[in-house]
Amino acid sequence: MAVESSAQVAVVTGGSRGIGRAVVEALLGRGWRVFLCSQHPESTARALEELAATAPGRVAGRAVDVRRQEEVDGFVAWVLAEAGRIDLLVNNAGQGTFGAVDALSGDDFRAVVETNLCGPFYFLRAVAPAMRRQGSGWIVNVASLAGKNAMAGGAAYNASKFGLVGLSEAAMLDLRQDGVRVAAILPGSVSTDFSHPDGRQAGRDWRLAPEDVAEAVVGLLAYPPRALPSLIELRPSHPPRK
Repeated sequence: MAVESSAQVAVVTGGSRGIGRAVVEALLGRGWRVFLCSQHPESTARALEELAATAPGRVAGRAVDVRRQEEVDGFVAWVLAEAGRIDLLVNNAGQGTFGAVDALSGDDFRAVVETNLCGPFYFLRAVAPAMRRQGSGWIVNVASLAGKNAMAGGAAYNASKFGLVGLSEAAMLDLRQDGVRVAAILPGSVSTDFSHPDGRQAGRDWRLAPEDVAEAVVGLLAYPPRALPSLIELRPSHPPRK
């Protein structure tokens, strides 16, 4: 599907559902052109069909496995060929596998770290040169409060998100002199099918909504070029009392 040429351009990973879908919708609602990717062709195609109904000509995408650098590089090259620039990258694709450190398999651990940490690195690495040439751009990494707070059963997830926060802060220092701003958003509990894979969310309305994280993303874009909020912690206002 062709994407019209007049608007700022965003890339959103994991954009077919949950937080990523909310970010895509928020950007489209503000007139952006959005290129999304997600791992599964079926969910990617379904999301594009639904989104195109309300934003015709401003959304396109492909299925991408963020763990594979060649797929990431190919996707970014395609976006640049179609749009000529990238003004915003939102690294949102994520995976969670939980269990005691001695119960996780090596495959479990690698799948989480490769999705949550290597994937953002591959995208950041692919997008940064274009943003440097432009002299502007935003890279927003959706991390987690689990990137600062360890939890039992979180060996793989904590490792990936601690790493993502470190990657974000190092990349911020590498890129800011060229006008490229990098930030990490660390949400607490968010009501999505990531946190509720069985769909049962009754009594969970205290959690953040995906739209709350999307608002944090678009809020960053409103800051003047002299300002760089590089780390945002986003918590539910009223979690259950312990």
